[in-house]
Amino acid sequence: MSAQTDKVTPQRRRLRLPSFGVQVLIGLVLGLVLGFVALQIGPVGEEGEPNWLAVTLQTVGSAFVSLLRTIVPPLIILAVISSIANLRNVTNAARLAWKTLLWFAITALVSVAIAIGLGLLIRPGVNSAVDPGTVSEPSSSGSWIAFIESIIPANFLGLAADTSGSVTTADDGSLGLDASTSLGFNVLQLIVIAIVLGIAAVKTGKAAEPFISFTESALQVVLKALWWVIRLAPIGTVGLLGNAVYSYGWTTIGALGKYTLTIYIGLALVLFVVYPVVARLNGLSPVKYFTGAWPAIQLGFVSRSSMGTMPVTQRVTEQNLGVPRYYSAFAVPFGATTKMDGCAAIYPAISAIFIAQFFPDISLGITDYLLIVFVSVIGSAATAGTTGATVMLTLTLSTLGLPLEGVGLLLAVDPILDMGRTAVNVAGQALIPAIVAKREGILDLDRYNAPRDASGFVPLDGSAQDGEDPEGAQDQEKVPAATAKE
Repeated sequence: MSAQTDKVTPQRRRLRLPSFGVQVLIGLVLGLVLGFVALQIGPVGEEGEPNWLAVTLQTVGSAFVSLLRTIVPPLIILAVISSIANLRNVTNAARLAWKTLLWFAITALVSVAIAIGLGLLIRPGVNSAVDPGTVSEPSSSGSWIAFIESIIPANFLGLAADTSGSVTTADDGSLGLDASTSLGFNVLQLIVIAIVLGIAAVKTGKAAEPFISFTESALQVVLKALWWVIRLAPIGTVGLLGNAVYSYGWTTIGALGKYTLTIYIGLALVLFVVYPVVARLNGLSPVKYFTGAWPAIQLGFVSRSSMGTMPVTQRVTEQNLGVPRYYSAFAVPFGATTKMDGCAAIYPAISAIFIAQFFPDISLGITDYLLIVFVSVIGSAATAGTTGATVMLTLTLSTLGLPLEGVGLLLAVDPILDMGRTAVNVAGQALIPAIVAKREGILDLDRYNAPRDASGFVPLDGSAQDGEDPEGAQDQEKVPAATAKE
């Protein structure tokens, strides 16, 4: 009986589903194909309503994004509190924190410099085929005053209410009011609340240990739930990409082809040139970095959410790149809310130059380019780890005095750009902790250089198989005695 069982077991393993990465790639291809099919079917009915396939793609994609956004608020609060609390027993915590910030700023500075150079060289806004009639005010905008005001919590949960209504006329001529109210979370306020609670917990000392333990346990529960959502990424990818192809079509996307190409050239230079050079200058193999961080980069590309990708980013940072948990538990959540080379550097810089070149009688001077650099390096928190790059762009435009209506020109290709932006964001969020850990002498180089398994991860004793929850597979790493407070 045991011999038969041993023979069956390998066969069952061969029948397993493809790896998660392969599933995502299949979702990308299938989304493009189904989006093209929906585009060929076209609208139906007298009013030109979307066909059944287009509706299905839109529903699947929006459902996946909604699930990610639902889990983000508790994830932000718990992750930030835990990240701050995890540094309480580390003597060099302050040095780790400021060096992390320093490297965030350095890579952001290089990224925005590349973006400005590409914008001036390629000139994406000159002779653009986009229709000026599509210009419209953005639904959300940013300014420095609004940015500062948004940091101050309006309530403990960071809740914001949005009430909209319209006057209706009944058949008898009487007037009525059709109103609706929706609640949302202000991510910046959530971050501020979590930072305050985290610092307060550390300062409280022993009395706060139950609170910290509860926070860490609750974080694991939320991460477990989030991983279930992440496993739906291949299906969500089909809906998101297919809906983008159907909604905007090749003609609209082609009209912004030069602009889209410029953005992706900038993203590619940061991802495949800047990051590898930074890794090499710090004595790390760029190849090992890419193979180690690739699962998170790939998921960031399809999910379009740094916070949604954070569990996988933290896993690759610890398990593949060898960053100790007590540091990665701070650096990765912190980076998921502030480290945005794609959304806060490349995208707003090139977009601002595009808008300045598109509108007549607008020219940018050296002061304007310096302002772009300043906003990109300092204002990264405005993106706040979700799909908030439009707010970052309007913040840049308002600082430069450029017309905010120009944002409407770029919305057609934003889903396509957001995939690349988030991938670069996630790549930087995994790289910087490894760089800082290497410079501080706390990086596990054996793990960094170790071979990866078929799922893309360095094997651990008792680790999860591909497709299973990674959170339970992580080894409970202790703070080294050399760096822990007595």
